Amino acid sequence: MSKTNPDAGPDKSVILHKGKEKAVKNRHHWIFSGAVKSLPDFEDGSLLPVRSAEGEYLGTAYFNKRCSIIGRMVSFDETPPLAALERQIDRAIARRRPFFGAETNAFRLVNGEGDAVPGLVVDRYDDVLVLQISTLGMERLKSFVVDALVRRLAPRSIYEKSNLPSRREEGLRDSEGLLSGENVEKVEILENGLRFIVDLPRSQKTGFYLDQRENRRLAESWARGRTVLNCFSYTGAFSVFALKGGALSADSADTSEHALELARENCRLNGFEDDSNHFFVTDVFDFLRQNDLRYDFIILDPPAFAKKKIEVVPACRGYKDIHRIVFQKIPSGSLVMTFSCSFFVDEALFQQVIFQAAREASRDVRILQRHHQAYDHPINIYQPESDYLKGFLLYVD
Repeated sequence: MSKTNPDAGPDKSVILHKGKEKAVKNRHHWIFSGAVKSLPDFEDGSLLPVRSAEGEYLGTAYFNKRCSIIGRMVSFDETPPLAALERQIDRAIARRRPFFGAETNAFRLVNGEGDAVPGLVVDRYDDVLVLQISTLGMERLKSFVVDALVRRLAPRSIYEKSNLPSRREEGLRDSEGLLSGENVEKVEILENGLRFIVDLPRSQKTGFYLDQRENRRLAESWARGRTVLNCFSYTGAFSVFALKGGALSADSADTSEHALELARENCRLNGFEDDSNHFFVTDVFDFLRQNDLRYDFIILDPPAFAKKKIEVVPACRGYKDIHRIVFQKIPSGSLVMTFSCSFFVDEALFQQVIFQAAREASRDVRILQRHHQAYDHPINIYQPESDYLKGFLLYVD
């Protein structure tokens, strides 16, 4: 007997083609337009019940006819969608409680599909929350989400930084500004006992690359006695952790003068004001090509080179070029910690690109460790697309 939803009849439902209910039954949040047999009349962004071709009730999703991912599931059972959303937010908050406290007060609170809340990211910076919305359906639920966060966490401020290319496909403009509480432009956070300034209005993403937390600890553990170059350094977090670990020096290179000003400030905050640490406002590719690279620990954490599938080939060319240049120039016995946050470049392809770069540079390169996003960025087992960050610690002979 088919399950039914008492709140909506079949005439208000989205009907899937025969056989296309499998992904939804496997708790995958995305419904592609090609899977849809029929749609009712609705306003884009609306929550609608979803049914199989046989009429079986599958749950509730929000829909946008403009997008190839036409629907995103909010509930996979008969739970009302807003109740399901609140439940998932509660679970996301509860998952983080055992892991963060006095030494670390900045972490991802809600990680989109990774926490079964599609289209929503919430990061916590001490008593400030930063919210990022990528879809029209979640945009229409924004006030509900803000109210839920205020009631649960009573933050000093909730700030929005929804500046994402994906919003354009959804028919949305970028959105940034205060949503609740007092206006806070800068907030000081703690990560594993180290202090950092986050400049909310002038920052990238939501303010700080929280997904690299465990990898920064790794850099700290390998840095003793080494000279470090932190490429695409942003506000210098890898540099600060390397210095904490006993690096002889840590140079930072980035195109953003403002980011490097904060990198200097972050070094000062943690007592690392040595004149041997330098900050280079530069194109990183040019810097690597034009300098001798007398470093024995190089960190490569670039922005996503492939934001779309069609950009994979040029992205791989960029990844290969940057690794080849580094491999050609660094001394024997050096370490390279390298990352890709491009979802469309998976770990196997990234490793293949590094192999090609090592071969062209005629250097022996070994993988010491593999790395992924921090554990407050969970990967939904039903939604492998929530896995995006991959990295390697390399030893170069």
